[in-house]
Amino acid sequence: MNDKFNLRAEYAALHSTYPVATRRPIVGITANYNDEHLATLAEGYYLSVLRAGGSPVIIPPYGDRGALVELLSTLDALVLSGGADIDPRYTGEEPRYDLLHTINPTRDEQELMLTLLAVDRGLPILGICRGIQTLAAALGGSVHQDIYAALGNKLLNHDQSEERGVATHWVSLSGNSRLARIFNDDKLFVNTFHHQAVNRVPQGFEAVAFSPDGVVEAMEATDGRSIIGVQWHPETFLLKENNECMLPLFSWLVGEARLFSAVKEVHSKIISLDSHCDTPMLFGGGYNFEERSTRALVDLHKMHDGLLDAVTMVAYIRQEARDDAALAAATAKADSLLDGIVARVEKNSSCAAITDNPAALPQLKREGKKVVMLGIENGYAIGKDISNIERYRRRGVVYMTLCHNGDNDICDSARGNSEHGGLSPFGREVVREMNRVGMLVDLSHAAEITFYDTLALSEQPVVCSHSSCRALCDHPRNLTDEQMRALAAKGGVIQVTMYGGFLRKEGEAALEDFMRHLLHAINVAGIDHVGIGTDFDGDGKIIGCADASQLHNVTRELLRRGFALCDIEKIWGGNWLRVLQQVQQAVKTTL
Repeated sequence: MNDKFNLRAEYAALHSTYPVATRRPIVGITANYNDEHLATLAEGYYLSVLRAGGSPVIIPPYGDRGALVELLSTLDALVLSGGADIDPRYTGEEPRYDLLHTINPTRDEQELMLTLLAVDRGLPILGICRGIQTLAAALGGSVHQDIYAALGNKLLNHDQSEERGVATHWVSLSGNSRLARIFNDDKLFVNTFHHQAVNRVPQGFEAVAFSPDGVVEAMEATDGRSIIGVQWHPETFLLKENNECMLPLFSWLVGEARLFSAVKEVHSKIISLDSHCDTPMLFGGGYNFEERSTRALVDLHKMHDGLLDAVTMVAYIRQEARDDAALAAATAKADSLLDGIVARVEKNSSCAAITDNPAALPQLKREGKKVVMLGIENGYAIGKDISNIERYRRRGVVYMTLCHNGDNDICDSARGNSEHGGLSPFGREVVREMNRVGMLVDLSHAAEITFYDTLALSEQPVVCSHSSCRALCDHPRNLTDEQMRALAAKGGVIQVTMYGGFLRKEGEAALEDFMRHLLHAINVAGIDHVGIGTDFDGDGKIIGCADASQLHNVTRELLRRGFALCDIEKIWGGNWLRVLQQVQQAVKTTL
């Protein structure tokens, strides 16, 4: 028998040795839809993905939204393939039927939605020809209905008659672009089969390649997302005498997909926790935990997309006057905000839960529930009534930040007037009481002298729920290296924050700035004493981690730098939960 037809022999060969556990990343490729209502795909797409080391999966055009959402959970990257024109009504323009060729409503409806959902989840995306136009239309850019009508007739022939794998013109690449780094060149020779092209790139993108006549030939995300769109057809070159000149683009995509797959694998094995967000500040605007908010940076959808298991939502109380009426109002506001957190989570009890018990988090994750813990930012909330500490602990508050921006009756603030010279006598009682009832003492916002007073007094480890490193950004809210060492020696943790002003003095902060602070804190305090407290919705927000949906990018950067699973687990909540459990177990009274 011809060996080609001997399936049993091939089957036996596949099982001749026990395979090493490897997994190729799964790359979905959108299919075309022809006039005969058949789903089709040119072989260059899937062969290029295979050659680059991925497992291609063809996505036929369909409109079932639930199926799309389920599909995305299985993918590690997405290729938006070429085909018919984009309907201009999706970008707010009236169709010019004298300019349009064939439009494909079935593809438009599916792929524009698929793009939005894939971007929400952080999938690496490569858009090809129509695919770059799909990216532009879905994400807020626009597309020329016809480049010759829009830009004049003095253009190259962008609809070549040569074979598909033959280059007919060159494009120039921006020197600092990801695309130029992928090809290690500032000029590429490409093929071209289009009469539409990107007119305006979406926010967060930059046009990075142009043909000699000025037509946009490529764009890429500039905010940390792994998204590139090209106007030419790179997949066809592989079919022309096995030409691998465009394979680096697919290798980039598969490499990003492999990393994204590794990120998902890590998060399936750990508890990820953000120790500080100020989302309750937005409750007055009609915030609903179950809805994807256009204002709030934390909600159930964003937690899901960012692979975040738990978050501490705080009742933030602005420092105001300290007369009896103002103190009573502060306490009432804290109670109202805590009530609001609990009500919103309980409304979604099928997929979310409130807990103050660190040991409960693994089981809640297995049940598919996102976890919210309760905190108070600013001890001003207790007024002068120390019994409020036990009351708040009984209702589930796990930590209280001693102060905010201004001295209060407890202590001096990093932004205060040194009223007490550290902890006040009342503040010393507060720290002892927090130790007694098992509530974490949080020193973010505290003056340096308050920090050391508390460290000396507390019988338990203390924490900084959202602070960064003063050695890298000289701000009084940040911790010095000496403070971080002292915090670690006491067994506590510093939760590095994403508040831009604490990461750099000038310019907009990005994920790389956050990583510099995180790595510095690890080098100084040690891997067992560092975590993450974003300060989302309290002005915490950076390029590359603009909301909770992008938090998996931190894990991606940790993997890029070679961090092991056990250390990523510590950073993503293990250290914080260890300290929380230790403080709770040391409680000297029954609550």
